[in-house]
Amino acid sequence: MATVVYSIIDQYHDLMDNKSDPRVRTWAMMSSPFPTLFICLFYGYFSRVLGPAIMENRKPLLLKRVLIYYNAFQTLFSAWIFYEYLMSGWATHYSYRCQPVDYSSSPIAMRMARTCWWYYISKFTEFFDTLFFILRKKFSQVSTLHVIHHGIMPMSVWMGMKFAPGGHSTFFALLNTFVHIVMYFYYMLSAMGPEYQKYIWWKKYLTTFQMVQFICIFVHQFQLLFIECDYPKSFTVWIGLHGILFLVLFSGFYKEKYVQIEKKKLKSTTACSESASAKEGKNQSSQNGYAKHTSNGTSGYTKTVTESAYSNVYYSNGINNGFMSTKSIESSENTEKSEESRKIK
Repeated sequence: MATVVYSIIDQYHDLMDNKSDPRVRTWAMMSSPFPTLFICLFYGYFSRVLGPAIMENRKPLLLKRVLIYYNAFQTLFSAWIFYEYLMSGWATHYSYRCQPVDYSSSPIAMRMARTCWWYYISKFTEFFDTLFFILRKKFSQVSTLHVIHHGIMPMSVWMGMKFAPGGHSTFFALLNTFVHIVMYFYYMLSAMGPEYQKYIWWKKYLTTFQMVQFICIFVHQFQLLFIECDYPKSFTVWIGLHGILFLVLFSGFYKEKYVQIEKKKLKSTTACSESASAKEGKNQSSQNGYAKHTSNGTSGYTKTVTESAYSNVYYSNGINNGFMSTKSIESSENTEKSEESRKIK
């Protein structure tokens, strides 16, 4: 038994000391995977157990100004990392077909390695998303998707940073930082209040944008399985599987939050239309060819209720896909959707 343990320890040291990138060995958090692993595990425990327990008997914090500044910072931070990825390879000399890692100490290679390290650090700053949800007692926003997405990313990026800080798989980080520019800009506008909701009508398409990102990632990664390329196949598979995993999870979120909601809105619209038709003419067919409906109390809606509830009709995203009774209800619903949007992060 002792021999097996010593063998595992020797293999671990060989992996960390001899097969990793020596350029980053002395960089912060790079000497060992255990600090990163511990932080990720504590994040999961805090998100699901400790944080909600601490806030259970406390009042929720508002944090409006904090959220605005935080999301503005994340937007600028992501934009800078995106720019650095472009300038250190993807907009200059990198190949989208096959890009080996440059392990030299040239200025451009070191610039790419430093960019990868900052991207790794950004995965920790994103933990504040969850912290702010908990402090505001928005526990439903700390979903399984949210915790998995945030919890595994630092460890995954650490491995890439330790063994391959550059090359083909940094395309994943390039796309991810671009998506985060858009996302955190959306969150900033959302935090600024109901008067800014009209500027973020495109929230629904943000999830679609993320899913397109994951498709691009696993297609870009898995192409190396069919061609010769001097890039570690293990990282190719690892990052590609990340793309598939998150595509499945985000697709489920999209279906739950948008497809099913649209179906409910359609049913509600149909019921309201039938009620109005029955009220206006019990003995006449409606103009769209449907027969009259007066059963199950449908005709019980009075004129006052009908007019007050549906006097102002609005359609989301410019198409006839659902009634919203008044501007105040529209503002309330948009605010609620803004709160739920952080689940996709």
